[in-house]
Amino acid sequence: MQERETKFELLKGDKVLWSVILLISFFSVFPVYSASSNLEYIVNSGTTTSHLIKHSFFVMLGLAIMRAVGWFKYEHIGKLSSYLLTLTIALLGLTMVSGQTIDGASASRWLKIPGTPISFQPSSFAYLMLVIYLCRYLTKKIKRERLPIENIFYIFGPVLIVFGLVAKDNGSTALMILMVSLIVMLMGQLDKKYILGFVGLSSVMIGVFMFLALKTDLIENNRVHTWMSRVETFTKKESQVEDEADKAKNYQVMQAKAAIVHGGIAGMGPGKSALKQMLPQSASDFIFAIIVEEYGFMGATVLIALYLIMIIRIVMIASKMPAFFGSLLVLSLGTMIFVQLSVNIAVAVNLIPVTGQPLPLISYGGTSMLVNYIQLGIILNVSSRIQVYDEEGMGKKQSIEEINDIA
Repeated sequence: MQERETKFELLKGDKVLWSVILLISFFSVFPVYSASSNLEYIVNSGTTTSHLIKHSFFVMLGLAIMRAVGWFKYEHIGKLSSYLLTLTIALLGLTMVSGQTIDGASASRWLKIPGTPISFQPSSFAYLMLVIYLCRYLTKKIKRERLPIENIFYIFGPVLIVFGLVAKDNGSTALMILMVSLIVMLMGQLDKKYILGFVGLSSVMIGVFMFLALKTDLIENNRVHTWMSRVETFTKKESQVEDEADKAKNYQVMQAKAAIVHGGIAGMGPGKSALKQMLPQSASDFIFAIIVEEYGFMGATVLIALYLIMIIRIVMIASKMPAFFGSLLVLSLGTMIFVQLSVNIAVAVNLIPVTGQPLPLISYGGTSMLVNYIQLGIILNVSSRIQVYDEEGMGKKQSIEEINDIA
């Protein structure tokens, strides 16, 4: 019996979720290897082999980090979240001052680690720490009437600060931060009058940001004009796209749609995409289009089914977890993954304007992938504790004192 427990210790937590993560991670190597030829021949960056090695390294590192997260109690991660959030906010501020671009990107989203060639996106980590912080704060203060100043300072303040620091260079992520934070507040049982207040305050802040970016020089090198151009391009009908400028703006979407149509039912086969060289960001933001082209509607359906199984298992873990903080944390992290997944696929099939959101666990890139693995590591951490709570005889109902102690 002891031998059997040792055998499964490597995959600590929900085994079905582990299996889905491993399958998606293993599959990601093939479309990334195929699409990375775009980086070699068009962007003149590295070789397909070097990109394959880099992606495989991040997959293995991510899996190792995901497992390592299981060594800590998730409650301790919650308690550290306020300090980690403060650190990531400071890094966001530093990025605004000394951030850099990568592969010709027009936004300075990356921060380079001094003395190394390694760069990362602080916005991804700030987003994660913000959600964990909100879960813990809402849990500790559940069922207690808060003063308005508390909500403004401890809830609205951190969300709007992170939004403001991210919005200049990454509008889609900034909007996702607001949306997911609002969902966390709803799930965390924050009084509805404060939620309405948050919506109003966020709307005002967005309006002020847009005004300052468009009408003044106070926010330099912002991307608001790019966002508006993308929305305008999206709302135009194909019959209205006549001049060369409009066609250039619509180029990514048209190539993605062509790749999806070209794939048909069964696909062209692994590595046989005909449009990967013509589709910008084919290894990252638009990799779903390449997957459909190479593996067809059937392959895309299998992949989406795996993602759905992942989301379903996350909801099941949250529903079985007796601790409110654990349940809220799992649902919130699952919401982050679901929103990112939905946005990436929606862009590829032209349901929403173009954004820069990667496909979870698949798109080429380091920071976002590692954050996804950390999220899933925390979820698996919580799932491994369900049995512990059962053995300790804890019921589904908890007193306020128990909830506060756990968080």
